[in-house]
Amino acid sequence: MLVVLFAIDLFTGNANISITQGFAALFGTSENEIVDEIIFNYRLPKAITALLAGASLSIAGLLMQTLFRNALAGPDVLGVSSGAGLGVALLTLLAGTTAYPFIESLGNMAQVIVAIGGATLVLLLILFVSSRINDSVTILVLGMIFGYVTSAAITILQSFADPDSLKLFITWTFGSLSTVTWAKMPILATFIVIGIVAIFIIQKPLNSLLLGEKYAISIGLNVKQMRVIIIIITAIITGVVTAFTGPIAFVGVVVPHFARSFFGTVNHKTIIPATLLLGSILLIGCDIISQIPLSNRTLPINAVTALFGAPMIVWIVLKRKKL
Repeated sequence: MLVVLFAIDLFTGNANISITQGFAALFGTSENEIVDEIIFNYRLPKAITALLAGASLSIAGLLMQTLFRNALAGPDVLGVSSGAGLGVALLTLLAGTTAYPFIESLGNMAQVIVAIGGATLVLLLILFVSSRINDSVTILVLGMIFGYVTSAAITILQSFADPDSLKLFITWTFGSLSTVTWAKMPILATFIVIGIVAIFIIQKPLNSLLLGEKYAISIGLNVKQMRVIIIIITAIITGVVTAFTGPIAFVGVVVPHFARSFFGTVNHKTIIPATLLLGSILLIGCDIISQIPLSNRTLPINAVTALFGAPMIVWIVLKRKKL
């Protein structure tokens, strides 16, 4: 399914390109420069971004649900994506100030650094609260409150931004998979691959955490160290994806549930690769829907994922009958 949807994504869009022309552009045998530009420099990096972002946000949601043992934990629900957005908003506000030349010298890494920093800050706040409160519903509500606070801070920063910077930031908040060029792709892919490899390494400790912290401690797991590792991995992959694509909601919450339902297990040895695969499938599918011609416009990816994700969360709550 992933391969089929990836191919469909390459040939879906406002520009009418035949399958023959598309494959010719991919293999460098096309004689049409416009088709080459659309396929190779626009649609192909966009499809790869959808694959990477879907896998990353989904696995981040799995990590948070395991850490907090909460069915509705996720990067956007607990305010982690908002924290990354706050970092980007601060960066946007600094445009035109004395600090901007230094920021500009960092290139694409500047946005990545501030997004990871914002995501880490919110995660640390949530972890601080969770160390003192055992009720998962309370932690979930407080996480949402942190998200609202960061969103309020972003709104305040927007009121101080100049019109050009504000327009760029508003466009960023819509969410877009087409902003990742080939120049940015190595940065995005490197951070994501490192994070995913680290997750596979810690899959056994993650299984231990599912049975509770007391059990994990009894078998010799350093729970505090594992918390820090999970925070670092989640902040990195959520921050880098949010920095380049904007906030993408609901993917991190619903995909781990799909993985557990389809495979009938909570064992991370199975659920980690399943979550990665299903996350990529979901976001590529949403990207295809967003590209369906509609008055020659492309729908914001964040809106499409919300239309799919919101009903799924309602279904999850009704099925469990509790959070």
